Amino acid sequence: MAEKDGQEQTEDATEKKLSQAREKGQVVRSKELATTLVLTASGAAFLAFGDALARALVSNMSRLFELSREEIFSPEALLEIVGTSVKPLMWPLFGIMIIGFIAGILGNIMMGGVVFSGESIRPKASKMSPKAGLKRMLGPQAMVELIKSIAKVAVVVTIAVFVLKTQFLKIMEFSLQPLHISVIESLNFLADVFIWLCASLIIIVAIDVPYQYWKHAKELRMTKQEVKDEMKDVNGNPQLKGKIRQMQMEVSQRRMMSNIPDADVIITNPTHYSVALKYEKSGNAAPKVVAKGVDQAAFRIRDMAKEHKVPILESAALTRAIYHTTEIDEPIPEGLFIAVAQILAYVYQLDQFKQRKGNRPKPLPKTMDIPEDLKY
Repeated sequence: MAEKDGQEQTEDATEKKLSQAREKGQVVRSKELATTLVLTASGAAFLAFGDALARALVSNMSRLFELSREEIFSPEALLEIVGTSVKPLMWPLFGIMIIGFIAGILGNIMMGGVVFSGESIRPKASKMSPKAGLKRMLGPQAMVELIKSIAKVAVVVTIAVFVLKTQFLKIMEFSLQPLHISVIESLNFLADVFIWLCASLIIIVAIDVPYQYWKHAKELRMTKQEVKDEMKDVNGNPQLKGKIRQMQMEVSQRRMMSNIPDADVIITNPTHYSVALKYEKSGNAAPKVVAKGVDQAAFRIRDMAKEHKVPILESAALTRAIYHTTEIDEPIPEGLFIAVAQILAYVYQLDQFKQRKGNRPKPLPKTMDIPEDLKY
């Protein structure tokens, strides 16, 4: 197993590592697949255009073997004959070349897709090092390529011997046929044999393609530390992010606490939750939450409220409902208007009573009118 910094590369490559490798031109490729596809497609093209090519060859040979003395010693006549002979050959040959060209492109992009990268062709000292070159020649990859080459030769020779042995009599019959028929039949036979030989390479391709995928994944494997470092680069350092979140919470807490002296009332449950409400009497907006907290934050809100003499009232169900349904600086839900209005009215009447401007307010009801969908 390959190692980096003493750690085994046991982890599959991440999307970022795969993307970086692709930018460098490191993608899955199978030379056997590309070669087999080109050869097979060329053989199929030869079958498709072979008849026209054979007829053109027969016509040309017949014409060239019938040259007169005047035509042989006339450059103008020879050029005209050559031009006339080449034209029938152009379209079949062009068709075969186009199909081979397309197959060559498809064979190279079927695995790994289309990649344009200057990194793979950039000169590197390691590529020119005799030591590195010798290591590549005698390394595991060179041994794999040698085994594949031997396997290809063995498969092709086996198929070729089998075809020649079974078709020997047919081959011998070509010499007994008329010229034009013999040429056409010979070319068709060669195309059939060529396709058989190419198709035999599918055995090698069936082994090489999975091997190339495995080899590519193995080369890009990462150590556990590399994965952790990449996650830090992508998502940020967890410790730094935690510190930032803590600072943000502290700033938010300080800002929230600074709103408490201006609150109209603090509602508690009274053990876990505290909510500070403020109502702008001059506007039409609903009362809004200016601070809220649970556990330690709830006790801090109450302590600051006592310090600034902000009224504190107990209403467990209403406090929980506001805490869970309303964020800071947001108005309370419409379903809680009546309950909150009772609280604010009581606070106002209590303030008037303390200033000796009114009677003592009636105690608040023990249970507030809270809709079922807002109860927590």
